[in-house]
Amino acid sequence: MVALIVLTPIGLIATGSAYGEWDSDTIQQAVGYVPAGLQSLSGLWNAPLADYGFPGQGDTMADATPGYIFSAIVGVVVVGGLVYVAGKFFIKKDSDQ
Repeated sequence: MVALIVLTPIGLIATGSAYGEWDSDTIQQAVGYVPAGLQSLSGLWNAPLADYGFPGQGDTMADATPGYIFSAIVGVVVVGGLVYVAGKFFIKKDSDQ
């Protein structure tokens, strides 16, 4: 997991945008229309660290790398915690039977 976290900023080398991380304007340009359901939900969520970066950071790869690594660590901790809690819940449920 540590190796994957450290390698996360490699995605900064790629051109274009990441699959599925499109806003309604990008979809409008690519497809020609925005589905009504997507348009109605477009303002529902704003990322706490937009573009995986910290406020005031530059746009270079060196400036963006800490944000990507921090986001990867947070993701691993959150998913790992959820799996741990779910495992405890299901193991306890099976041992009760």
